[in-house]
Amino acid sequence: MIIIFLLSLSLSAIASPQQNYHPLNSLSLPELQRVQTILKAQNPHKNLSLHYVGLDEPDKPLVLSWLSTRSSSSSTPPPRLAYIIARDDGRTHEITIDLSTDSIISNTVYHGHGYPILSTQEQDIASRLPQTYAPFIASIAKRGLKLEEVLCESFTAGWFGETRESKRVVKVMCYYLDGTLNFFMRPIEGIVVTVDLDVMKIVGYLDRMMVPVPKAEGTDYTKPLYDSHINGFRMIQPEGPSFSIDGQEVRWADWKFHVSFDMRAGVIISSASVYDHEKGEHRSVMYRGFVSEIFVPYMDLSEGWYFKTFLDSGEYGFGLYGIELEPLRDCPENAEYMDGYFSNQDGTPGKQKNVICIFERYAGNVMWRHTETGIVGEQIREVRPEVSLVVRMVSALGNYDYIIDWEFKQTGSIEVNVGLTGMLAVRGSAYTHTDQIQNTEAYGSLLAENTIGSRHDHFVSFYLDLDVDGYTNSFVKNTLKTTRASEKVSPRKSYWTVVRETAEKESDARIQLGSSAAELVVVNPSKKTKMGNEVGYRLIPRSPAGPLLSDDDYPQIRGAFTKYNVWVTPYNKTEKWVDGQFADQNRGDDGLAAWSLKNRKIEKKDIVLWYTMGFHHVPCQEDFPVMPTLTSGFELRPTNFFDYNPVLKIKPPKQ
Repeated sequence: MIIIFLLSLSLSAIASPQQNYHPLNSLSLPELQRVQTILKAQNPHKNLSLHYVGLDEPDKPLVLSWLSTRSSSSSTPPPRLAYIIARDDGRTHEITIDLSTDSIISNTVYHGHGYPILSTQEQDIASRLPQTYAPFIASIAKRGLKLEEVLCESFTAGWFGETRESKRVVKVMCYYLDGTLNFFMRPIEGIVVTVDLDVMKIVGYLDRMMVPVPKAEGTDYTKPLYDSHINGFRMIQPEGPSFSIDGQEVRWADWKFHVSFDMRAGVIISSASVYDHEKGEHRSVMYRGFVSEIFVPYMDLSEGWYFKTFLDSGEYGFGLYGIELEPLRDCPENAEYMDGYFSNQDGTPGKQKNVICIFERYAGNVMWRHTETGIVGEQIREVRPEVSLVVRMVSALGNYDYIIDWEFKQTGSIEVNVGLTGMLAVRGSAYTHTDQIQNTEAYGSLLAENTIGSRHDHFVSFYLDLDVDGYTNSFVKNTLKTTRASEKVSPRKSYWTVVRETAEKESDARIQLGSSAAELVVVNPSKKTKMGNEVGYRLIPRSPAGPLLSDDDYPQIRGAFTKYNVWVTPYNKTEKWVDGQFADQNRGDDGLAAWSLKNRKIEKKDIVLWYTMGFHHVPCQEDFPVMPTLTSGFELRPTNFFDYNPVLKIKPPKQ
């Protein structure tokens, strides 16, 4: 008999401070309920609108101290604090609650630029307002459309140089069902509704033109027609999974790490360490890692599109739009699942079931191998299959679905992959053939009749607090430089050498990839191998891309963190989001680019590596009506971290 293990585990289940406790655990369901109760008790006559509730992360030294003494009965865990962003009477409040005393310990009003994450509830209300707005009803009738088949979505408005404080507004645009569920492929072009979220009223209306609504035919993606001719297959482990989950801590092979969930960041990996068999101890690799932001600027300058320059995590919440993963489709049958919890606008906790899955992957890859035939009478063949552990989350942010994989390998590497799929953002058009397009103002590709797929970018920025064998680290750039060879030395004309540069300040570590061949390494100068090399982990990017917008363009000012693929800053608990704490309608005066202007020292410090990967997307017809997954990523790979190949002596898995 083959037993398939499918286990649903709560990300937030904390039985007691002793059992399954970790200071970086997500806020549990009971804790979120207490937050709601405390806020209501302290503000009985106020209608607070909650936009973020999450763990107020303990100071790093406290966490590291607890981790080093956790087995001791006298170990005292750091306090559990909740951080809340709320709106009340048009003002933004930052509130901290001590969950050990059930008390509010701080409540300050934010006076800077920008607004918090939009709640899903207010977006839903705003999106329904046009249905009862007389000018909108007249516009729909003028187009000969059925009002009951119209569906609207709200979009953040961005910032475009306004000097006066703008209202907290969204732009509402609408689509047409009538024969398809794929409403994104049937935009009602020309109509833009502006809604003030604080008063929940329409404050602007534009009906600038009429173009045909794209046809419903050919847009359906829910009814497969053709047999794939691929036989069924299974991924099973008769003896059960090789990993274990204790609360939110995961152990697999030589890895040990913590998994948590956040409304804004989504999945967070913490306290990742790898066991060194030679030293007989776990050695730290990464203190914290997560998606800090996803910047998606569209290249359409028309009145109904120019504002589409989204900061998905800071405006909508990457975790808030995490979806329930479907067994056997999103994750293989040997996966185990974790739930996540969040707070709704009124403070009521919500549950995202199976929002994260964890599974072992074997895809037929080879971890290492060698065949030796050079010894007479001997043929040596040694092969080790590659088995890895994947932590996966999917966030469905409007038309796009983002797949985030953190893949832990036996070699000590962490590979991070980002997959883009879902629907393109398309614009209605009068064009039915490319021959009709006479100018560049199409801003995209003709994918089907009356359907333009808009050109755009995706920049995914990662926060990577690497603690390579300890937290005192440095950032090293090893540039590979072409050197001419002397005729007296060799018949060769050239070779390349390595020029090592250790970054002293933040300005030394800003790097635009592709300008030169280089290896980027975070090292621990106080730890060396037996051969005398500094232990380290290097960043291996894949297909890096940078912004093509001008530096003075308003979307680029807000997305200035994309100017460099790599930044390095000294650790600061408050510096987590590359676009600042309040992303909606911000002006680029907070965030990574602003912090880095301090040009602080980073050599032999506790440092954070920020890496931004990018996709320039020119839509093509294969992306219609649903886009096949486009994947890229990066690897964090040990570099002189071990004294030799760490999997040299590892036995292969049982057959």
